[in-house]
Amino acid sequence: MSDDLHADGIEVRRAVLGDAHVDRAIDDTTDFTEPFQDFITKMAWGSVWTRDGLSRRERSMITLAVLTTLRAEDELGLHVRAALRNGLTPEEIREVLLHTAVYAGVPQSNTAFARAQEILREEGLVE
Repeated sequence: MSDDLHADGIEVRRAVLGDAHVDRAIDDTTDFTEPFQDFITKMAWGSVWTRDGLSRRERSMITLAVLTTLRAEDELGLHVRAALRNGLTPEEIREVLLHTAVYAGVPQSNTAFARAQEILREEGLVE
């Protein structure tokens, strides 16, 4: 089962985050970080992201909201790109961040809007 979780996790992780990101994460893995990489590949990507209860689009929306709440700007940038891969539009990303402002706070969403706009500009999707 452990090998299946890892294989499934790598497959979903690549589909959501892209090969370049996953290849970098694997290449940058050390003896110290290997247990964490194994954990997130199996538990986050192989166990949770593979469940049937929510679509990848819905999971991306939730992830953006949670990362905004936590002010995890680096992870947020990664997951803005993931949300685009999962079919969200810039307008839908904007709505998630706006909705999150009501429940998580304006300062967190202000930071998230700035980071998301930076990524969307890099992707050529907004001015």
